[in-house]
Amino acid sequence: MDFHPVERASESFQQSLTAEEIEQVCRRAFGGGAAPVSAVELGTGMYNNVYRVTLAGRARPVILRVAPPEGRQFRSERHLMRNEFASLPWLAVIAPLMPRVLAADWSHEVVGRDWMIQSHLDGIAAPEHLGTYPRTAWSAFYRQMGAVARLVHDVRGPRFGPVSGPGYATWSGAVIASLEEIAADLDGVGLDAADVRKVAAVAAHESAVLDEVTEPRLLTGDLWTVNVLMDPAAPEPVITGVLDFDRTWFGDPAAGWTIRMATAKADERTAFWESYGVLDRSSAAVWRARVYEARHLGAIRLERHRLAKADAVRESYGAMAEVLAGLT
Repeated sequence: MDFHPVERASESFQQSLTAEEIEQVCRRAFGGGAAPVSAVELGTGMYNNVYRVTLAGRARPVILRVAPPEGRQFRSERHLMRNEFASLPWLAVIAPLMPRVLAADWSHEVVGRDWMIQSHLDGIAAPEHLGTYPRTAWSAFYRQMGAVARLVHDVRGPRFGPVSGPGYATWSGAVIASLEEIAADLDGVGLDAADVRKVAAVAAHESAVLDEVTEPRLLTGDLWTVNVLMDPAAPEPVITGVLDFDRTWFGDPAAGWTIRMATAKADERTAFWESYGVLDRSSAAVWRARVYEARHLGAIRLERHRLAKADAVRESYGAMAEVLAGLT
């Protein structure tokens, strides 16, 4: 097999499978006669290891995604791949844009990690392709993003929290539990979590404001440009695929990364709201948005630590202090 892993330091969070392990995975998924011809690791992701695998006798490649070893997963990010798998029936409204799951294995019998094989989607990653169009055309892209997000957010769930569980009867219960998990993860890597715990305490004290959200809706996780594919030949921006729904939740759609990014700048992305609809700007919604921003900042701090970005970790404390000032 022609194998091209991403070269990383031994202490890096992401560690590649070996060529032999990829061959074993393919035999488990497609039978003993499956023969991978090539495997190229795609270095765009920062959590799972992702490979484009070409198999003998198959016209199209497949995508192999491999989760980190369980011992390296944060509590707040545990079993994300299983969460995405559990989300698939709920994401049926955008199924034509998503890859199909061809095989998944949580047994750790072949390799000691969760893995999933998906169909390969055509298209170019939006961060690489959107800039080839004039900025005057970008609004069409963000309008399509808004339409995708609206479809997902209109899906009603049975309870609050991650799609694969645990579930919560109230939105405040889900949010506070998430903040506490992030704080515990920060403790575990030796970072100060006092500000995240302060947010959790404020959220508990003002839980009635969070619990004005009474209907669980499906959140898109971290859907934004990096997880979008585009038609390389279209005369204007056209979304052809969406990827990586491993952080889906049931709750307030305003708590999702997609909404955070859509509100981040008043530029071409304002077209997002033309298809998505009007965002609630009531005083209660603005207060909840601050809690959601604190949760995002806590998760970002963990990611920056994982990527060994010490300066960015330090910067997160100033950003969190600003959010806390607006909450209390």
